[in-house]
Amino acid sequence: MLAAANAVIIDRVPNRPPRLERVFQRYDPPLYFVTFNTHRRRRLLANEGVHERFVAFGKAGLARGMAIGRYVIMPDHIHLFVRGSLDFVLVQWVRILKRSLSGAIHEAAPHWQPGFFYHLIRHSESYVEKWEYVRLNPVRAGLVKNCQEWPWQGEIERLEA
Repeated sequence: MLAAANAVIIDRVPNRPPRLERVFQRYDPPLYFVTFNTHRRRRLLANEGVHERFVAFGKAGLARGMAIGRYVIMPDHIHLFVRGSLDFVLVQWVRILKRSLSGAIHEAAPHWQPGFFYHLIRHSESYVEKWEYVRLNPVRAGLVKNCQEWPWQGEIERLEA
């Protein structure tokens, strides 16, 4: 008798908590804040060739439903905001981006630290907060006195949270 009662209770338990369904419906497609680093934090990235390749990659992705918003390319890492179509797979996209950028790096491989960091942006306040952190990165690193002076930053497509 107890087993039958437990079976009824188990049948009522959803596969996923309902609150997650509400979150992902509201943020479909999601906006991600992504950071990835060079191998051993080598200073390979803050140059015209990498910047041009990054912007070209971002513009080409627009036709396939992938949009890079604001970004900052630091000497040893990149911060960016990205949104993809409903079939967008962030892990694959970052792998393809890294491979593309490697074509503009004239140093011996490996170029990239394995993996990357990401954060799902859930509201505009979080987006603004993350962007403030990102855009001040060159100032905190002592590379420029004013964030507007950093040449390796921009926005490819305007994204809203």
